[in-house]
Amino acid sequence: MNTSEEKYPNNFIRSIIAEDVRNGKNEGQVITRFPPEPNGYLHIGHAKAICLSFGVAAEFGGATNLRFDDTNPLKESVDFQDAIKRDITWLGFEWQEERNASDYFEELYQFAERLIQNGKAYVDSLSVDELREYRGTLTEGGKDSPYRTRTIDENLDLFRRMRSGDFSDGEHVLRLKIDMNSSNINMRDPAIYRIRHVNHHQTGDKWCIYPMYDYTHCISDSLEGITHSLCDLSFEDHRPLYDWVLDELKMNCHPQQIEFSRFNLQYTVMSKRKLKQLVEEKLVDGWDDPRLPTIAGLRRRGYTPSSIREFCRRIGVTKSDNNVELAVLQSCVRDELEEVAPRVMGVLRPLKLVIENYPEGKEEKLTAANHPKDDSMGSRPLGFSKVIYIDREDFREEANKKYKRLVLGSEVRLRYGYVIRANKIIKNDAGLISEIRCSYDPDTLGKNPEGRKVRGVIHWVSATHSVPAEIRLYDPLFISDFPDADRRDYKQLMNPESLVVCHGFVEPGLSDAGLEDRFQFEREGYFCADSKDSRGESLVFNRIVPLRDSWAKIEKASL
Repeated sequence: MNTSEEKYPNNFIRSIIAEDVRNGKNEGQVITRFPPEPNGYLHIGHAKAICLSFGVAAEFGGATNLRFDDTNPLKESVDFQDAIKRDITWLGFEWQEERNASDYFEELYQFAERLIQNGKAYVDSLSVDELREYRGTLTEGGKDSPYRTRTIDENLDLFRRMRSGDFSDGEHVLRLKIDMNSSNINMRDPAIYRIRHVNHHQTGDKWCIYPMYDYTHCISDSLEGITHSLCDLSFEDHRPLYDWVLDELKMNCHPQQIEFSRFNLQYTVMSKRKLKQLVEEKLVDGWDDPRLPTIAGLRRRGYTPSSIREFCRRIGVTKSDNNVELAVLQSCVRDELEEVAPRVMGVLRPLKLVIENYPEGKEEKLTAANHPKDDSMGSRPLGFSKVIYIDREDFREEANKKYKRLVLGSEVRLRYGYVIRANKIIKNDAGLISEIRCSYDPDTLGKNPEGRKVRGVIHWVSATHSVPAEIRLYDPLFISDFPDADRRDYKQLMNPESLVVCHGFVEPGLSDAGLEDRFQFEREGYFCADSKDSRGESLVFNRIVPLRDSWAKIEKASL
């Protein structure tokens, strides 16, 4: 699919850019960037930012740079960087240039010296606690550091010695000299350099001072010729600082920062810190756990790139943070797979059924449509034999008329097959039904029995013509609508039934299923082979989504 043909509905950012292009601003060019920090995996919130930045640039004939904000080597790694690139590519986007903030470390340092020489930056020696105290609060202004009056020569000397490694971590910071009484707390002499004697995954041990994000990203944007710097709403209060740095340095290119809202997705957490905790404390199966909102997790679950892009279009671009129902995301992939996913049969909780009047040793090949609404997808053979498996939930000893499945003493139709009657049950020592003895009507293949009404249609697989499979049923990871906003500890809100593992049987053709192949298990939902655990004869299938939204709000019990 050509993502450049997928256009966002009109929104305020698109309108701003369209107006800029019409007016010839930036010579009519649109250059955006996506600047993730390589300290974890991308999640569905990042997907919105990716679709917006890449999508709007492509729409106006522009380009997007991928730039890693690698200014905090304590938390970053090449592995995270590689994972981010895989996710963006899988989503269907291509970047013009790949950059790292660390590519600009020397330029950033020289710009910092220029600010010192212009009397706009100084080396501060307050402790971390003192810095916090001097900064003030949201309602009260700060106060000047006693080191704010250091001379230009003193500041240059100290800053150069910071670079040379003469000081220990935290002994000094470089701050901008703006206004400690500003109503915007971000303008109260923000720190732009810190000392950290740690190895960097790109620059090794070349540097022991590292620039802060607010200082780095505006200069990086400018050096790359970015025209529109799209950020989430948390950066709105940082925009005056973005502009101040570029103005003071008299940069040739002054990008326009535009903010858009984040969103919260129902029944999950969107905080990268919390996601990292879940992974590191092994409460989930890695960053690609299918229950996580990470792009890697959604991919492993079976979501398609186009369904995620469609989700980002549906939720839109606004200025207000919003809470999004999980059903919106699920409907995007469900609507897509309804049209394209071939149908197969799989029995998740198998119950043995013996057709007593079916000839011993006989086998048949029945015919099943691969898609009920698309003849072009063809058909497939279904093996039929004396012993079959049905789902345990499709049988009851007794039931009212509303129950449309198999009941002792009544008839149902096997999907694509015959009408059968349940005549007898066999129970094990624990009192559970282990086997059903049935009879079939050989004259009912493809036609209804005369004078009799069957209860309904159930799915099945032949015991002889099926293969075993582990089937994983995923439900939301949390029982709280929005655990990030819940006052309780989010880890105490985890759903103990977010993963239910079934050991069932599926059609033999699924042995050849590719890792990107998706199927509808009839009457069960949409499934795909697990990319990590499904191998050879050990088949593992993940449920992507049920056939309909079955997750009702759980009554929250006091914990």
